[in-house]
Amino acid sequence: MQPHAPSYYAATANQTLSFPPLEGEVQADVCVVGGGFSGLNTALELAERGARVVLLEARRIGWGASGRNGGQLIRGVGHDVEQFESVIGAEGVRELKRLGFEAVELVRQRIARHGIDCDLTWGFADLANKPRHWQHLQEEHSALQALGYPHPLRLLPKAQLAEVVGSDRYQGALVDEGSGHLHPLNLALGEAAAARALGVQLHEDSQVTRLEYGSKVQVHTARGRVSADTLVLCCNAYIDDLQPDLAAQVLPAGSYVIATEPLSAERAARLLPGNRAVCDQNVAVDYFRLSADRRLLFGGACHYSGRDPKDIAGYMRPKMLEVFPELADVRVDYAWGGMIGIGANRLPQIGRLREQPNVFHAQAYAGHGVNATHLAGHLLAEAILAQSAGFDLFAQVPHARFPGGRHLRSPLLALGMLWYRLKDRL
Repeated sequence: MQPHAPSYYAATANQTLSFPPLEGEVQADVCVVGGGFSGLNTALELAERGARVVLLEARRIGWGASGRNGGQLIRGVGHDVEQFESVIGAEGVRELKRLGFEAVELVRQRIARHGIDCDLTWGFADLANKPRHWQHLQEEHSALQALGYPHPLRLLPKAQLAEVVGSDRYQGALVDEGSGHLHPLNLALGEAAAARALGVQLHEDSQVTRLEYGSKVQVHTARGRVSADTLVLCCNAYIDDLQPDLAAQVLPAGSYVIATEPLSAERAARLLPGNRAVCDQNVAVDYFRLSADRRLLFGGACHYSGRDPKDIAGYMRPKMLEVFPELADVRVDYAWGGMIGIGANRLPQIGRLREQPNVFHAQAYAGHGVNATHLAGHLLAEAILAQSAGFDLFAQVPHARFPGGRHLRSPLLALGMLWYRLKDRL
């Protein structure tokens, strides 16, 4: 069985789970394909409602972005959701924003209900790189207050930034005590254990090779088959050719993280007072936080080219030193990357196949998947077993196909993103 990709998270996983490959024929109410946060939470929510669920994972539970991401749990779903007002109306836009608050609460509840040990820590800050970013954060603060955001928010001008980050690189911050950070692989493993306890049949090393649609969906692997009333595809950036229409709407993009050696308590407190996760406002975003053992986890450098840097640590370390020059003497112990899924309009794609009403899907979280995946699982379960106004809202929004086909869309998008990176420098 293929191991988890080497990372700080894999090295500090607090439990070892193993699920057998699918063998033979199995019957289920729902077959879920994908063992990341979307698939696990869909399975959990369905099992809690009494459904018979089989989950198939091609590699290991949490093998993809769910087990390798930056570990930031941030309010909101999508980017610039006002762009969808012509489709879903002003009240629909407001509801999307409210669902973005609910998404974080779902994670909080899941961890508490199942006693999952994943280093959950509250506190987050958006950092403004430029004056225009600072203006945007002030507008965001006002908008969140108008929506009744239920957690403390603070705007910090440049003179007060030492309360949040030990760097003079930024112009201001919006501090949000209702968002935070966690160990994502330990969360995924905890959710897998909870799903098993609720009766979900999980199978690793069970890549789906073929789908047969119909009133009963037939899901084939190398050594078995699941016959199910309903199919849920939660493959995101790794969907490949399994469902070409969905694959055309999601762009796999590489994102990378490094983890330093453990820092002294004094140095860690100087870099990130308050132990909050932070994220800047550039298109080529930097995000960073402290781990439970006081390592700096520094991530970003989203790549649309489809090619990973040959030396991830060598690529990311200079970016870290631009923010924290004092870490020049610090060793990097871990460096890793993985694929996230991005849609053209940056809204998670939660819906069902037009010609196959018993086939549902969730993908394209644009780097904000820790909360949005949990929301997707909740809405999918509601829609499969009853009605879901939230699901219907997401399903109304159309999603464009990326131009250029499978082999050209990544290079074309890489050229487009180069323009936005150049604008960040202005």
